[in-house]
Amino acid sequence: MNHRKKPEQEARKPSLVPPYLAGLLSLVVPGLGQFLARTYRRGAILLGSFISLVGLMIWRIQLAGKRVEGALEIIQKAYRLRPILIVLTVLMVIFYLWIAYDAYLMAKRTRGTPLGLIFMVLIIFFIMGWQIGDINPVALVTDLDEAAGPLSEVLWPWERAVTYPEEEIIAIMPIQVPCTESDPPDVPDYGEGEPRLEAEPRCGQLSEQGGETGTKITLHGENYLPGKTVNILWEDPIGNEFRARQGGEYVKVVPDENGEFTIDIVLPYRLLPPSATEPSYIWDLKARQVTSLGAAQASKELKLAIEKIIETIFIGMMATFFGVIIALPVSFLAARNLMSANKFTLIIYYIARGVMNIVRSIEPLIWAVIALIVVGLGPFAGIIALTIHSIAALGKLYSEAIESIDPGPIEAVQATGANWAQTIMYGVVPQIIPPFVSFTIYRWDINIRMSTIIGMVGGGGIGFLLIQWMRLLDYKAAGIAIWFITITVAILDYVSAEIRERFV
Repeated sequence: MNHRKKPEQEARKPSLVPPYLAGLLSLVVPGLGQFLARTYRRGAILLGSFISLVGLMIWRIQLAGKRVEGALEIIQKAYRLRPILIVLTVLMVIFYLWIAYDAYLMAKRTRGTPLGLIFMVLIIFFIMGWQIGDINPVALVTDLDEAAGPLSEVLWPWERAVTYPEEEIIAIMPIQVPCTESDPPDVPDYGEGEPRLEAEPRCGQLSEQGGETGTKITLHGENYLPGKTVNILWEDPIGNEFRARQGGEYVKVVPDENGEFTIDIVLPYRLLPPSATEPSYIWDLKARQVTSLGAAQASKELKLAIEKIIETIFIGMMATFFGVIIALPVSFLAARNLMSANKFTLIIYYIARGVMNIVRSIEPLIWAVIALIVVGLGPFAGIIALTIHSIAALGKLYSEAIESIDPGPIEAVQATGANWAQTIMYGVVPQIIPPFVSFTIYRWDINIRMSTIIGMVGGGGIGFLLIQWMRLLDYKAAGIAIWFITITVAILDYVSAEIRERFV
């Protein structure tokens, strides 16, 4: 049995230079000795690897040693701040010397140690990647406790999915600041059963910053809901409302079973307007209670998530539809077995393949950014981005399916004198329907997943909501979006599997 030899195992021509000279030359230019020993591929790989590693090392040293002048000072600072660079430097020196030794072995027509060199390169790249990626397993473990709260909100956000109608219960007591010879404002005329406030005294002096504490007022409230928190607020003479604080905490109180409470509160520190000329001002002291009444309702976040997940599904569906419509004819132009009849059709084949490869190499996120420039924010930009990428991806898959069909039926149809279109219709189409259906379903699944991502750059769908909620640190709302994405993808995966089982 004949075994095909690898290029390095085939009989090589004698080296152009002696072994010791090959090693010395690889010390001057890594890989040069391998070239002169006529192991060209080996020399090119080693030279490219060494240049890449040296370039990365220079980059990391410059980053670590910035803000100082002079090459020596930059290097010293970099090694002082990043001790891992010392390890990388030692490994680079070993690799450099190993290349020279390998050139010596190649010139002696010895097999050498390619696996050792490859392993060395991988070790250096791994350590460099660890340093570039700023990987810190210790921080991952130690910071996990701080992330437990947000993670729990993301994993179980359903408290935010429902809301209850709220009713505000509030009473207001005017307070005169400061006390003057005139009487303070009268107690408001509260209606029967309405919440009411009484204050003693009804005038006083504001607190001073770093100085005297303001007048203490005893506040008594009635007709509030028992057991529900009441927040105490102030409204200054120019209409600014703020919560009262004492001892660094917001002032709040819980009414007793009769709906009554009594609390002492100190007049706050507040700068009056520079144009103040009146002898006194009226401050409003408020006691506000918010209670939830009525049946549960879908929250605004839940409604938005449902609306946007539907939008996401349709973005993926429309992009798949348009992608299939355009990719079908393009795939026939990109199938070599159908387009190799003459030079003209072969040129069309290469053009179609080249365009699809270029379009497919650009991620949908980038296409989404480009589409945003043209049509602006919204789902249409997302549909355009996914459609463009789907055309290229499906066109490649479809054309490869066409190239792998059995040529027998095509030859049989052509033997009857059928033209190109008839050959496609009766010799090609019946064979490609199953793989086409499979590829289309697969692409639909991909587009649904990708539509959640392109929404993050403004391409519509639930991804746009998700990124906004994450930026606002609203983890419960973000958790609702993540749950909807997960459930939708799982359902669509099941549906696509059922369709594939029935038609493929």
